[in-house]
Order: sequence, then C-alpha cells, then structure tokens
Amino acid sequence: MTSAQLAARLDRLPIGRFHRRVLYALAVAFVFEFGDLNTFAYAAPALKEQLHVSVDDIAYVTSASFLGMFLGAVLGGRLADRLGRRRALLISVTAFSAFSLLNAVVSTVPALAAARLLTGVGLAAMTVAATTYISETMPAAHRGRMQAGVMAIGLLGIPVMSFTARGVIPVGEGAWRLVFVFGGLGLLALPLIARLPESPRWLLRHGKTARADEVVQTIEREHGTLPDPVLRDDPEPAKVPYRALLSGRLGRRTLMLAVAWVFQTLGFYGFVSWVPTLLAEHGFNLVHSLTFSALTTLGAVPGALLAWTISDRFGRKLPIVLVSVAVAVCGIAYGLTFNVIAIVAFGFCVNALIQTFAALLYAYTPELYPTELRNSGNGLVYGLGRLSNIVGPLIVAAIFGAFGYLPVFVYIGACWLVVAVTVGFFGPRTGMRNLENLTSPHEEAGQPAVSSRRAGASDVS
Repeated sequence: MTSAQLAARLDRLPIGRFHRRVLYALAVAFVFEFGDLNTFAYAAPALKEQLHVSVDDIAYVTSASFLGMFLGAVLGGRLADRLGRRRALLISVTAFSAFSLLNAVVSTVPALAAARLLTGVGLAAMTVAATTYISETMPAAHRGRMQAGVMAIGLLGIPVMSFTARGVIPVGEGAWRLVFVFGGLGLLALPLIARLPESPRWLLRHGKTARADEVVQTIEREHGTLPDPVLRDDPEPAKVPYRALLSGRLGRRTLMLAVAWVFQTLGFYGFVSWVPTLLAEHGFNLVHSLTFSALTTLGAVPGALLAWTISDRFGRKLPIVLVSVAVAVCGIAYGLTFNVIAIVAFGFCVNALIQTFAALLYAYTPELYPTELRNSGNGLVYGLGRLSNIVGPLIVAAIFGAFGYLPVFVYIGACWLVVAVTVGFFGPRTGMRNLENLTSPHEEAGQPAVSSRRAGASDVS
C-alpha cells in the first residue's frame, strides 16, 4: 500500500463511529487542557491579594509556563514523530494532569513558576499531538470541521473553569488552590485515548504496512459498501530529514507559520492572560474583574462553531486573514471603553473570534508538513509561538507601566494585524485536499491538484 492509496481510502470515508470516537476522546482532553491554560490568569488577582505577589511576579510565572510549552511542543513533536501519535497523547495528557495538581500545593513564586513550566510541557505536547492526529485520520472534506468540533467541545473547559474560579476564589484565603485541580482532571481522558488506534499514516511511513491496513479496514467495515478510492498518480514521496523544516520549500512554510504563531500568541495571551489583572489594576474590584472576564469566555464555544461552518467551505487561508483583522478591531475597541456592557460585549467578541482563529490555525498548520515531519513541524512553530510569550507578559507589563491601559490593547491589535498580513501574502491555500497533495514537492501553493484516476471531492481545493 502506498501513501496515495492510503490517503484515497481515508478520504472517501463518510464521518462514522471511528471519527466520532476521535472527536470525543480528544475533546475531553482539550476541555481540561484549555481550562488549565487559563487557570493562572484567574488565580493571579487572588495571588496578588493573598500572597502579595507583584505584577512582575505574575509576568515571571506566566513566562515560565510558556517556556515549558516551547519545550513540550518541540520535544513532544519529535517524540510523536518517533513513537507515534497515540503514545505521545497518552504520555502528554498524563504529564499535564499530574503537574497541574502540583500547582495546587506550592506557595512561593519560584515553586509556582517551576510547576507552571512542567505543566506547560505536557500541555503543549498534547496539543500538537492531538491536532496532528486529527489531521491524519479525518477525511479531507471534513478535516477543518472536525478540528473545529473538537475545539468547540474542548472550549467548554474555559467558561467552566472561569466560573468555577469566580465562585471558589472569593470564598477565602487559599481557595485559589482549588482552581488548579481542574487541570488534573485531564486524567479522565486517558481511557478514551487508549481505545484509539495509532494513526495509519504514521504506521505506513514507519514501515508498519500491515498494521496501517488493519486500522483502515477496521474503519471501513463500519460503513459497509464504499465508493472506489480516488487514486492519484503521484509517486511515493521520499522521506525527508528534520533539517528540511529549516530550508527550501518547507523552510519557507516554517518561517510563515512561525511568524503567524508568534504574533497570534502575543495577541492571544496578551488579552486572555492579562484582562482580569488589568481590570483589577484599573479600578475594578476582584469580584467584578473576575465576573467580567468569566462572562467574556462564553464567546469561546460559539467562536469555534463559527470555524465549523467556514473552515472546509472556504479553506483555511482567507478565513484566517479576515478573522485576524476582526480580532484586532474588537480588541482595540475593548480598550477604548469603560462601560460595563461594552466591556463584556467586546470581550465576548474577542474571545469568540480568537477561538475561531485557533480552530483554523490548528487545522492549517499540520496540513503543510509531510507525515514523517508533521508533528515535528507542527510542534516547532507552535513552540516558537509559546517561546515568544516568555517576553510577552513582560511587554504587556512594560507598556501598562509606562503608558497605561489603552496602549496595551493597541499593541494586541497590532499583533493580530501582523498575522493577517503574513498569512495573506505568504500562506498556501489548503482546504478539501488530501495531505499528500498539500505536501508533495511537485505541488505549489494555490495550484490545483494533479490529475487522478477518478475525480472526487478530496482532490480539489
């Protein structure tokens, strides 16, 4: 079986029980992953009051968590390309859940920074392995939609965590510790992930042809009679080394994606991680700042569902550009108002649109790399984005300290505009095309697929 034959068999499948099992298993993991990503932002105002940590201390701990995410994404990306997607998922979910519980028992800034760093390693490794697994197992015509579906369910973790924090933190001194228990519940996803098979694309590229065929046959049996596969005339792609991520055609893709991930991370976490603290610093009390922030997180799930409706219909590139511009506009508008209703409304829009963007970028990134480097490339650019946010909190703290509240949101808007320009000018078009087509060295960005033995939805952009 060749890579083209495997792709044709996977892409002809309708969505069935296997695909729904993947969606639910990874969505459960993302519920606790997304919730855990935001726990420190909601605990930070209480830490300022109860442990007397400064804004600079909060920036230090936040930076440590992003260093951990960089390490987890890059090292975890390589791990998943070597050991397999499923095994990497099991290891990473176990890691972030266990280390999240560690956050609940520490009391000093250095200890909390170490705990957040270790948690970040597991969080990022899980994210890149999960998005790669979705990309490799979903039919081409449904890849973006299923990524959005996983995120829409997973994002429920943010409002659940935020309202939990809103109810728990004001109860008394030390209650903030309970917020970190939320991430530890990620262990509940392990039995669901353990039931999933290894990615057949990974198995085939590692010489495990019989096992790859067995996995695909098991999925095919769920559907009974199927149409003939759409077979392309492409030769079997040659394997490429890791250094190929940094040169030539893949190198250009890596550079484009790295810029997009860096500036979306600065813009994303500049808003999400700092809004509760900035509101408190600007005169709103702890309860009000947590309430406003919690209400705005309700936009997360509708935002991911918006990606569900547009991702496979319009591809990834154009929606990414348009959504980035919309986030910039709403983020600046948020900083211009001090009316309570407007704060919640614009905050809701920002939270919705950044999750629309995230679902699109999570689907877009692994599409641009070949199977043997898909998780490594995905992890490298995702990790560079996280690495950039080591200085991100320091930038926000410096801008706020020197210029005040509004310039922080102008900075956030500018970050999103950089993303729009980068993807708009340099990003390849993807959409309803199989992964082998998108990563073929003979296929240039935006060109239609080469001829196949039978026309079908999986062959056209």
